[in-house]
Amino acid sequence: MRIADRVKKLGTETAFLVSAEANEHASKGNKVYPFHLGDLNIRTPENIIQASIKAIYDGKTGYCPNAGIKELREALAQDINRSHDSDFTWENVIIEPGGKPVIGKFIDCLMNPGDEVLYPNPGYPIYESQIEFSGGVAVPYTYKEGKDGFLLDLDSMERAITDKTKLLIFNDFQNPMAAEASMEELERIAEIVVRNDLLVLCDEAYFDIRYSGCSKSLASLPGMRKRCVLLYTFSKKFAMTGWRLGAAITCRQIADIYAKLNTNDESCPNHFIQYGAVEALKGDQSGPKKILGILKERRDKGIKLLNSIKGFRCFQPESTFYLFPNVTEVMENMGFKTYHEFRKTVLQETGVSFCTRLHFGKELPGETNRYIRFAYSGIDIPEMEEGLGKLKKFIEG
Repeated sequence: MRIADRVKKLGTETAFLVSAEANEHASKGNKVYPFHLGDLNIRTPENIIQASIKAIYDGKTGYCPNAGIKELREALAQDINRSHDSDFTWENVIIEPGGKPVIGKFIDCLMNPGDEVLYPNPGYPIYESQIEFSGGVAVPYTYKEGKDGFLLDLDSMERAITDKTKLLIFNDFQNPMAAEASMEELERIAEIVVRNDLLVLCDEAYFDIRYSGCSKSLASLPGMRKRCVLLYTFSKKFAMTGWRLGAAITCRQIADIYAKLNTNDESCPNHFIQYGAVEALKGDQSGPKKILGILKERRDKGIKLLNSIKGFRCFQPESTFYLFPNVTEVMENMGFKTYHEFRKTVLQETGVSFCTRLHFGKELPGETNRYIRFAYSGIDIPEMEEGLGKLKKFIEG
């Protein structure tokens, strides 16, 4: 059988590979502590569930407009305008079957084969996969450790720009590092974007998963709205990962192309789920507040437990549901030469399952620090305490 050459360039979401290994370990009767996958073990709020069920009984089970129902597009435009100080209308909002399609369609809309696209590394692996699959050149920029958290290495971003650079993918409130850009960093990115005439995907999947302060968007800065596509997802804030619902918010010209791609790829988003999303945005907000409260408790516990392990160094993030500790000292002291060896040994010896820095992009030249990622969205505090207690005993014993 002859397979298209471009398929060789298609990557995957590597956390799912770790999940498969964890499931195999559990199938042999072993206890697994799942810190590997950014899924939520928290139930979707009841009002969202009931609104979706009602929509089914009301007959909302056929096709809907390719860009989504107007009620949801209006509600989301209003929600974004409140948080971004913007003036989007429903025509700027295109509903998608999850957040991932916003990434692929951004590339389909705006990248020609051979164009260079800046993307974060470490970062969500689907960026690099989609760029290369579609014939682009994926060019990484990175982060560095600051005093209290990770900082964008904006010098590396600027050095990477050439006359072939057309697009920037910017994931603030970042996966896997939980990094959040300061206003000074946002302003410098905006200056770089304008000076180099770039268009930007602002992946804001975790914009509303924050524990203090107020999220700021690159798209809210002067001159940025017309250059940005906002990626919105219902997965995180409303614990709707399996519902597969998201949106692109952008200028009319790009929005119309997204809608056309919807027609070609899916016909339209899932119909009845959109009425649940309208309720999510306009209805009782006690559910999302409860979700955020649970996640904050887990963050606080996770930080305390990880930083109690000798050789671990972990920043406390104010957003996302990830922890990204530096484990350089631990790996060196225990004689682990590779991430794979460390991760597999920890799983076998303790049942603690996590992703490593290598699940979020290739190591970059000169990189010496070692990091692993713990997602605390899918594990309750008693299990966190038990699992990380076993990890501490293994590391220190």
